[in-house]
Amino acid sequence: MDPYSSLKLENQLCFPLYAAAKEVVRLYTPYLDEIGLTYTQYIAMMLVWEKKEIVVKDLAQRLFLDTGTLTPLLKKLEAKGVVSLTRAPKDKRSVVVALTPQGQALRNKAAAIPAQVGQCLPLKPQEAQQLYTTLYKLLGKLTQ
Repeated sequence: MDPYSSLKLENQLCFPLYAAAKEVVRLYTPYLDEIGLTYTQYIAMMLVWEKKEIVVKDLAQRLFLDTGTLTPLLKKLEAKGVVSLTRAPKDKRSVVVALTPQGQALRNKAAAIPAQVGQCLPLKPQEAQQLYTTLYKLLGKLTQ
């Protein structure tokens, strides 16, 4: 056996994960351009739309991002008027991200995006669900 076979790209699990993620984000791009969001801003907004208010630390944890990456992104969203950032009343060290009326209006514009992108994916619903389950199982084990 070739001692370097583990270095072949075709033998790496990380590569198809990386390439597939990049291609899926590429599918989102034209839809997100229409509403003025990057993919990372979009996934942050998804949690804000769901929770209405969320502490930055919790948002970062749910998105698997560090707060240093998330803070500039949130400031850009605040500048767009779709979220507000305020200090938590009980803990001044924590920052709360809250949905604004403009952010709620953006949610209405974004509502069709998951279905539009879903139509572009070459997976049957059962295959997509299986992939989803497998990826979250992997994430759970990697982040314990």
